[in-house]
Amino acid sequence: MLDAELIRRVRAWQATDPDPETRAELDALVAAGDEDGLRDRFDHRLEFGTAGLRAEMGAGPNRMNRVVVRRAATGLMRYLGAGRKVVVGYDARRKSDEFALETARAVAAAGGVAVLFPRPVPTPLVAFAVRLLGADAGVMCTASHNPPADNGFKVYLGDGAQIVPPVDRQIAAAIDELDEIDGGGTPVLLEVPGGDGEEDSRGIRQAGSDVVDAYVERAVSRLGGGPRNVSIVYTPLHGVGLDVTERVFAAAGFEPLHVVAAQAAPDPAFPTTPYPNPEEDGVLDLAYGQAEEVGADLVLAHDPDADRLGVAVRGRDGRWRRLTGDQVGALLADHRLRRTDGVAGERLVVDTFVSSGLVARLAAAHGVHHVETLTGFKWLMRPVIAHPEWELVLAYEEALGYAVDGYLRDKDGIAAALAFAELAAELRAAGLTVWDRLEQLARRHGLFATATWSFRFTGYAARSRIDALMAALRSSPPARLGHHEVRRVEDLLAGGRLPPVDAVVLHLGGDARLIARPSGTEPKLKVYGRVCRAVGDAPSSLARAEADAARELESLHGAVSSYVDRTAHG
Repeated sequence: MLDAELIRRVRAWQATDPDPETRAELDALVAAGDEDGLRDRFDHRLEFGTAGLRAEMGAGPNRMNRVVVRRAATGLMRYLGAGRKVVVGYDARRKSDEFALETARAVAAAGGVAVLFPRPVPTPLVAFAVRLLGADAGVMCTASHNPPADNGFKVYLGDGAQIVPPVDRQIAAAIDELDEIDGGGTPVLLEVPGGDGEEDSRGIRQAGSDVVDAYVERAVSRLGGGPRNVSIVYTPLHGVGLDVTERVFAAAGFEPLHVVAAQAAPDPAFPTTPYPNPEEDGVLDLAYGQAEEVGADLVLAHDPDADRLGVAVRGRDGRWRRLTGDQVGALLADHRLRRTDGVAGERLVVDTFVSSGLVARLAAAHGVHHVETLTGFKWLMRPVIAHPEWELVLAYEEALGYAVDGYLRDKDGIAAALAFAELAAELRAAGLTVWDRLEQLARRHGLFATATWSFRFTGYAARSRIDALMAALRSSPPARLGHHEVRRVEDLLAGGRLPPVDAVVLHLGGDARLIARPSGTEPKLKVYGRVCRAVGDAPSSLARAEADAARELESLHGAVSSYVDRTAHG
């Protein structure tokens, strides 16, 4: 027999839910007597944070659905105040369009003006439109590179950047104010204005094509006038990046992209990929096959909302190899620093505490400002906002996020793809490859070899298991990992050189280190490994350094995997 109080909460939720699909989901769970499934949806609530909301879609307060989105949008308007303008966009994930319309209706019902994109768009366009249109906020309905079952509600403020504390807590508090407490002490969701009725035409406007035109013009303006002769295979991974990406490449004078046909059309099931994330193994296999067929120089890939960029090039052994985010970041930083040397004004490079360290050395060599931040573009853009008089050269994080223009204050896979294509074309014209340039950087500044390992957890207790792992690292860290002695443990939750963050740094000596932190958007622990090697002048010294570093990273991966397995399951 299902708990009567639980059933009461389920029925109260259904009474406010405008979506027949999620109402039917709850009916099926009740009919099956699935108390665990119901409690998973109703005993917890999605917490609004700096990433906004992102979770699996479904019914109840612990899933992404129209009621949760409506509450979030109404809470955002309570925070902003009446009469504010909010840009609303969405990608091609399942229900993204419904969530966007629900958001626009809530904005209009609260006395604001919603500027709604009429079709799915890349996330960078929404961040760009916030500043272009002088909006007070922006909302993008997307789960970016998450699995197909997920969706999200991403928030920008009027500065065009993602929210950071304390704004997230203030918006969360405004959302919580939509609840009242009944006599039994049980939260009851109030009916929030903005349901399935007619939209107020005065409160919802359509974003025009001029937004895309302005974005294309701005992206192309960041390039130089150099060579454009490079053959590129491109995949949007069943996402929404294709149209705008083709437009910017054509406007910049590149030859037409070779698009992976099987992945060209938006498809929320992402049928050809294990995960819709260009970081994952196997995701670019179709692109590699096409690159072989057409003899391409370069493979470029976006995640489904086109804010992340994956890059692959042919290795010295002839096989296609995906570059790491740190390698792409170093190449872009070097390229753009070279291009802007001698330009009047101060310049800025920004990376995160898990970046390799090479970009910091490049910044020092070129005499430009370098700032290290927490992970996430909500933090990477803070120095840009704080110093608008500085020209942004590059902001990047190793998770394939890059910004090459300080006007658009979020990661932008489209503009970054354009910049990397320019880099590749210039190298090709000079008779060089990407590997040649990376070798030059390694010989001048040292070899920084990095790897990121993700340990994914599933089930109801996934987050608690990750929390237990982090607690163990703090209270009883390993004395050794592989053949490395753990010389110092730095708990970044205590603050200091960075704002407090749930991360632990294990310093292993010789500039080798490991950083462990929970993912902010998925139930997984991320561990970042780094080893450094000096490279001599002998022709064979780079190969030796690379081989030594690869062996060391592999050894660390095995040791970390064993530690996670023992700690999480022992």
